[in-house]
Amino acid sequence: MTGALALTVFVVAFFFIATEKVNKVKVVLVAAGLMAVLGLIPGAQVFFSEHEGIDWNVIFLLFGMMVIVGIIKQTGVFDFLAIWAAKKSKGRPYRLMVMLMAITAIASPFLDNVTTIMLVAPVTVMVCDRLHIPAQPYLIAEVLASNIGGAATLIGDPPNIIIGSRAGLTFNDFLVHMAPVVIVVFVVFLLLTRVLFRRSFEYHPERVAEVMALQERRAITDPRLLARCLVVLGLVVIGFGLHAVVHVEPSIVALVGAGVMMLVARADTAETLREVEWPTLVFFMGLFVMVAGLVHTGVIATVGAWAIGAVGDNYFGAATSLLFGSAVLGAFFDNIPYVATMAPIVEGLVAQAPDAATGQALWWAFALGADFGGNGTAVAASANVVALGIAARSGHRITFWQFTRYGLLVTALTSVLAWIYVWLRYFL
Repeated sequence: MTGALALTVFVVAFFFIATEKVNKVKVVLVAAGLMAVLGLIPGAQVFFSEHEGIDWNVIFLLFGMMVIVGIIKQTGVFDFLAIWAAKKSKGRPYRLMVMLMAITAIASPFLDNVTTIMLVAPVTVMVCDRLHIPAQPYLIAEVLASNIGGAATLIGDPPNIIIGSRAGLTFNDFLVHMAPVVIVVFVVFLLLTRVLFRRSFEYHPERVAEVMALQERRAITDPRLLARCLVVLGLVVIGFGLHAVVHVEPSIVALVGAGVMMLVARADTAETLREVEWPTLVFFMGLFVMVAGLVHTGVIATVGAWAIGAVGDNYFGAATSLLFGSAVLGAFFDNIPYVATMAPIVEGLVAQAPDAATGQALWWAFALGADFGGNGTAVAASANVVALGIAARSGHRITFWQFTRYGLLVTALTSVLAWIYVWLRYFL
């Protein structure tokens, strides 16, 4: 009964988020409040449990990076990069998209997806404004590329960190097993974008000529501040990379980096905090509470157990179920709490596998499905929500369905490619 009630609240809220009939922040706050009033979340524990409540690691990682990016923006470096990218691509829309996607996909395996999007999205908005072209297609393509590229390593996507911890998989394990398929999928996606966004490619020779005449170095307003900021940012990136060694959460690294950045920049606190995407943070908190209701009442666990139980001793069927099931469910639920919930179920299935190789194949199928499923809808992954927030604030609003119609297609394609890879490598 409680599961059905929680699912009803979630579905109704998701309907309003998807149709955008009501502001999404208002929707998640009302839904989260209903979950609490109806007793569908674990009381005060919702504020303390990352598995059945708000994942503060995600919230404070976002907050810290928003502060860092806000301060870096004051140096003019994003305008510099925008002019540089526009000049290198000579204003050709598809060439520009490929360049921005490549930068995003290369950075994502070494930075988490949210950080990558927060660094690349402002550049994208500025270059599109310079060329007088719509930024929405470029931002959507970058988010999809980020979710694909982030799947390649242990630290590239938060679900991978959860899976690596539960399965005892190392950074090198992910590199060996995930990177090959990610490279193939990304190349296919690059070619696909030429078709997907063909109607959005606009070329304005007069605007390109104006941009080509600009001197990008003049965009840097404070070189000394930029140098200090880049040092701090570099240390933050190193801190992210050493997560598995020093066992310091990325959120703590981001918060310390934000504090140091404010000190070295001598930034005005009130002005800096105005750069924070507060609606995005509130939306995430409400979404985590909504998902907590499904977790606490056993909805997600029931669905996952049913899907796995349906395949019995057919381990290729189990891998197929995990991959496509995770892609489908991961498209509608934030993939971080989804993976945290499903990981114990997968661990139990792996324990029954006839050998270690088959067990690992199940983990890789699960990881690929969860990572690629993050492209499915506008709320499927943290990077998606952040990108939509940046787009709205910059005047290039992306609707839920505008993102989702591309996301679902890409999720379907990448999941099929991942399934072929799992079959060829582990079961053929």
